Amino acid sequence: MKLKIAIQKSGRLNENSVKLLREIGIEFNSPSGKLRAEALNFPLELLFLRDDDIPQYVADGVADIGIVGENVLLEKQKPVTVKNKLGFGKCRLSIAVDKSFSYSDINDIRNKKIATSYPVILRQYLEAKNIQAEIHEISGSVEIAPGIGLSEAICDLVSSGSTLLTNGLKEVEVVLKSEAVLIANNNLTVEQNKLLDKLLFRIEASKKAKNNKYILLNAPNNNLEKIISLIPGMKSPTILPLAEKGWSSVHSVVKENDFWEIIESLKENGAQGILVIPIEKMII
Repeated sequence: MKLKIAIQKSGRLNENSVKLLREIGIEFNSPSGKLRAEALNFPLELLFLRDDDIPQYVADGVADIGIVGENVLLEKQKPVTVKNKLGFGKCRLSIAVDKSFSYSDINDIRNKKIATSYPVILRQYLEAKNIQAEIHEISGSVEIAPGIGLSEAICDLVSSGSTLLTNGLKEVEVVLKSEAVLIANNNLTVEQNKLLDKLLFRIEASKKAKNNKYILLNAPNNNLEKIISLIPGMKSPTILPLAEKGWSSVHSVVKENDFWEIIESLKENGAQGILVIPIEKMII
């Protein structure tokens, strides 16, 4: 028994999907143009497919699980289950207009022509806002549509916004915030679900490690309680006496964002020699 996982064969999610599998200990040979690869140390077969096809393949059971962007998943409307949000491939689906377009709110695109590769998501968004508009479905190079007179607005994926600026457009409405998700067929066997649970366990351990850091510091004993309160850790910090009297070494785990908020307080309370170290895996 093994699982078949579909990942994007090229494009923005391919590299991060492969990286995630390697981070959670899945070893496999690079496909070198092939569409299939076998894991060497886990019952997993990799299928490299077009991103638009992944929801369909998972729904049909050709692949048991898959990694795909939420934008593709919501557009395709296939009966699959989202098992995990993976934290990479983040982008947004946005409405943009020509930079000379006078825009104040969503009502300004009422009855306008909007070009998009995501007609389902856009239609649902406009209906929720009670906005009538003419949707033109096109694939590729959506950003040129206003410039050639095909539409007055577009709805397309945005990461940095540089492509919009290059084409004289400005972002005016965020329709959807998207990231990569792990999806699964709704009819997996008991054995397949057990394998999937093992993968999910590894994925969660990897995600927690990325969001947390191991911190070591030297603390004066007279301020030890205050410093411990700032970095409580998963349960409690490890405290070891230093050779120098009146000082202790404190070891703990902190969320990276929290560390930057408390660094000044740590220093104000006498903490010295502060080291912040990446965590490879984190199991709670």
